[in-house]
Amino acid sequence: MYKKIHFFFIVATLMSCSKEREKHIYLLIGQSNMAGRGTVEAIDTIPNSSVFMFTRGKKWVLAKEPMHFARPERIGVGPGFAFGRKMADMNPDVDIYLIPCAVGATSIQKWERGAYHKTTQMYPYDSAMSVAKEALKIGKLKGILWHQGESDSKPERYAKYEERLKELMQRIRTELNADNVPIVVGEIGRFHAKRRPFADSINEVINRVPQFIPFTAVVSSENLTDRKDSTHFNSKSYRELGLRYANKMIELQKKRSDFISFTNTNKK
Repeated sequence: MYKKIHFFFIVATLMSCSKEREKHIYLLIGQSNMAGRGTVEAIDTIPNSSVFMFTRGKKWVLAKEPMHFARPERIGVGPGFAFGRKMADMNPDVDIYLIPCAVGATSIQKWERGAYHKTTQMYPYDSAMSVAKEALKIGKLKGILWHQGESDSKPERYAKYEERLKELMQRIRTELNADNVPIVVGEIGRFHAKRRPFADSINEVINRVPQFIPFTAVVSSENLTDRKDSTHFNSKSYRELGLRYANKMIELQKKRSDFISFTNTNKK
């Protein structure tokens, strides 16, 4: 009897160990503050066995900074890896997969279908969608992180930012077959107003996002520090920004889950 119990225990343990872990995939897009411009330090290169990133060669590898690949001469620490580590900590039975597709110095107009960005010689939107579709062959998209707006904090651009952002997010959700996928949008650095007064106007639009795009949340940049250029965060602030993104994403996912459960219950 003992041998039978012992045998079944071993089989059950092996089955549990061989069970494939759930994959949570996130798309990281925007301009330089999503790509990251912080100095890479040791903490940014220590891999986490549960956090992966999609490379330029379209392969999944353990994540580390720098993650993004547009403008490789400038990229550094961003919010992505810190976000991934936090999401992994909050979901110990899940692997986190990050798709880094940010392109520095892009206005939101450069994220329209077919738009060409001369500085990087890229089509930011088309490239991101192509990469994302390839990466999503292993699972479903669980969320989108968007950090952009510095290039639109100008008098001739900010007025149309709300309209363009709404259209962009609707287009991404449709193209990736991810209706109502949670989207977290980050405020641009409040210090950017020192360079461009309309930066505050962009943040006003960003803070209204949950009013005109469903299943979205906003990350504050309050008390975060720049790297003395009034545009980009420093490494410490990027890591904090990543944690804020993760906290908002977890909060948003719970709200969406509760909404879906409530809706399904009422259909019965």
